[in-house]
Formats: sequence, structure tokens, C-alpha cells
Amino acid sequence: MPAYIGAIDQGTTSTRFIIFDRRGRIVASAQKEHRQIYPQPGWVEHDPEEIRQNTCEVIAKAMQQANFEARDLAAIGITNQRETTVVWNRKTGEALCNAIVWQDTRVSAYIAAYAADGGQDRFRQQTGLPLATYFSGLKIRWILENVPRARPQAESGDVLFGNIDTYLIWKLTGGTSGGLHVTDVTNASRTQMLNLESLQWDRQMLVAFGIPRAMLPQVASSSEIYGEITLTPVAGVPLAGDLGDQQAALVGQTCFQPGQAKNTYGTGCFLLLNTGKKPVQSHHGLLTTVAYKLGDAPAHYALEGSIAVTGALVQWLRDNLGLIDSSSKIEALARQVDDNGGVYFVPAFSGLFAPYWKANARGVVAGLTAYANKSHLARAVLEATAYQTREVVEAMEKDSGIRLAVLRADGGMTDNDLLMQFQADILAREVVRPAIRETTALGAACAAGLAVGFFSGIEDLCEQWSLEKTWTPIMPTEQREALYGQWKKAVDRTFDWAD
Repeated sequence: MPAYIGAIDQGTTSTRFIIFDRRGRIVASAQKEHRQIYPQPGWVEHDPEEIRQNTCEVIAKAMQQANFEARDLAAIGITNQRETTVVWNRKTGEALCNAIVWQDTRVSAYIAAYAADGGQDRFRQQTGLPLATYFSGLKIRWILENVPRARPQAESGDVLFGNIDTYLIWKLTGGTSGGLHVTDVTNASRTQMLNLESLQWDRQMLVAFGIPRAMLPQVASSSEIYGEITLTPVAGVPLAGDLGDQQAALVGQTCFQPGQAKNTYGTGCFLLLNTGKKPVQSHHGLLTTVAYKLGDAPAHYALEGSIAVTGALVQWLRDNLGLIDSSSKIEALARQVDDNGGVYFVPAFSGLFAPYWKANARGVVAGLTAYANKSHLARAVLEATAYQTREVVEAMEKDSGIRLAVLRADGGMTDNDLLMQFQADILAREVVRPAIRETTALGAACAAGLAVGFFSGIEDLCEQWSLEKTWTPIMPTEQREALYGQWKKAVDRTFDWAD
């Protein structure tokens, strides 16, 4: 058995390839950003071919960095930005249009039309999801209705759909020369077309959305050998793991027991709570989703709170306002003041996700006075992430009946000590960061490793998880609740802004 395992981590802003050893330590890594395309307000796109090229490039770079050949890798897993929708031609391999990103709101009119007949939760029982612009299904419908000749080609099976995982798997396993058209249960559960009980495509949903079954991938488990990669320099390596990015982080954080939860601080924030082998329907604005399915074992489910804009708000402060020249400098800017100066920033750029699900909300900055300066704004930007996380934690505890004792945190923003301390303060509970922070890529590697026997089982993975840092709450209760109360007032101001 080779001594190393690889993971493709295809995210919203970049693609990485990471090679791990048996202890989960990083041996080599390469990363490359891709363009964010904004054709008009509310639309967000990626170029699928650019992502494919970047994937090939980072694989080659990491392999060269480690001086490895294909035989050095036991398997490769893949994790991906979820809900981002690609439709491509089976015969040519070319995408019909740019990928429609999960943040895109162009399907808002569909949402309103469906909700008018049965409400926002009309499909929640079978799919676990409310009607929202977030998910893949209605993005597919938009493509079928707006790209010339897309629908007849889809009905004939000449046009294929996939989230980014499916698109890359197809490309990496041969493409037009026999590429595998497959996804896993976690990614499938984010399309709003998968039945949570059967874990197969739901015929009623396909009819309701007008999606031809012929264009959909086969649904597999998150950990099994799908096939071999044909791409040099990893040709012949089994592709054996597939998880949506947030589920991959749950696996990477070894949250295998019901009641364990993690929060990933990235472009957005995504808090997942393992609820065990039965889906738990949410009554407080959360999503019911598949957490993972490892081989032939029963699937585990999760409650998820999805926050659209967290790290992306720091990027916005950098790119749109120019207040910082790199995202890492926001902490130093925010530390120049002792508090937020009464300023609150609610980043509802594409509406509010959990627990509100208000597509017509828009961002606001509230509490401005002549006293406020750029440091107060920077602090308000960081605090927005912590407030939104508390809202999701509160909803999660109501739905599950479980009080979280500790929050496992991962993602790039966990490098920010000011944010993490404020998160512990506003939650009034400990926040912990694992020793291995690349938990999303690690989760994909774990799934692939389990499939090929690189890891003996989940107990093996749990033994490897270790703690690096803990933040303990120190803020007085009265101050905590006063700050949170003002945040809630600011959130109220965002509602119903867009017509």
C-alpha cells in the first residue's frame, strides 16, 4: 500500500491539491485562484474550463513538489463547492455556459412562483431544503430554458449536469472517452432533487422542476472506488472519495457521533451538526442534508446552517472599498479600536440564508455616527461572522434539542484570533481549532483512504484528531446580550429591501 493519499479541494475562489501522509500531515500542496464573473447584479459565474485547467495544474505542481509518481498515492478524493451548477455536452466535453455559482440569485422569480403554490417549505419533507436560490435544481432549469437547444439535448442524454465534483470526475476519468458521470449522496442532496429517505433522484421533484432524468449523474456513496484517473501524473490512481466541501470538513473534523458539530469559516460560514442515521426536519430555518455515506454503511444526516457571506465580506472590504490590501490585515486594523463603536454590518449581499431565508434582504451598515472610522467598520465586518454563527447555533439547538458544549472551528478565518475570541464570547462557549486546519481536503482524503484500506476505519481517523487551540468566553453576560440585541435590530433593517 502506498504511503500517501491525495485530495482535490475545489472551492469557490480557488482549487488546491493536497497530499497527506497516514497521520493526516500535509506533505505537499498547490493552489490556484480562478476568476469570479459577475455579468449583472445578482449573477455569479465561474468558467468550468478554467477550473478544470487549474485542477490539472495544481495536481502536477504538488506531485512535482513532493517528487512523487502515481504509484506513491493510494487514492485521491475530491471535495467541492456545492450547488454550483455545470451543464456540458457529453460528445464535445464543452460547457453550454459558465457555471452558475451557489451565490447566484437569478432564479428568484422561480422561487416566488413555486412558493406561491404551497409556500417556501413545499418540498422540504422529501428534500430537507426550503425553496431558495441556493440549490442546483432551479439553476439547471434556468439553463434549460435560457440556453439555446439545451433542453432537447438534455432530454436525449447528450447534455449532462453536475455540481463541480461531477464535472471534474467526468473530466479526470476520461471525459469524452468514457468519463464517469457520478456524484455522491452529499452533493446530490444539495440539488433539491434527491429524496432523503431513498437517497435516489425524486421523480416528483424532477417533474416539478422540469429536469430530464437522462442528464443526471449516478448517485454513489461518499467513499468507494468510482474508477481510475486518466490524467498524468496521477494516471491509474483510484478516485475513491467524493464529498461536498462542508460535509468533507465534518468528516475531517471526525464529527462521526450524533451531537458533534463543526463550523467552517470560509467564503461563507457553514455549521453542520451530525444527527445520526435519520434525517431531522428543521422548524427553525436550517437545512436537512446528508452528512456522509461511507461505503455500504448507512448514511448519516446533518442539520446545516448556511451563512452566505463571511470571509467574502473581508474580501469585499479589500477589493471594493480598498480599506486593506490583503485579507490578513483586517485583524490589525480592527484591533486599533476597543469595540465596534456602535457599528453593525449585515452582509445580506445576495439575501439572507439560515435561519431567515429571505432572498429579498440586502446588506446594511447600521449605527453610523461621525465617531465611526475604518477600524470600527473592520471590527463590524469580523463581528458579523460571529453574530450570524450564533443565530445558526440557536436554531440548531432548538431543532435538535442538543446544547452544543463546544464548537469545532476550521477554515481560513480561524487564523484571526480577534474573531475567534469574539466568537467564543458571543456564543458563551468554547471554540476549538484542530491541529490540522485543512479539514475540508482532509475529509476528502479520509473518504478515499477508507475506500481503499489506507485507513482501517473511523476509529483510526478519530485517534489522529488533535486540538491546537481553545478560545474560552470572557465577556460579561450583560455586554454579550446587549451587543447581540443591537445586531438583531440591524438584521431587521435588511428585510424586504429588494422588490
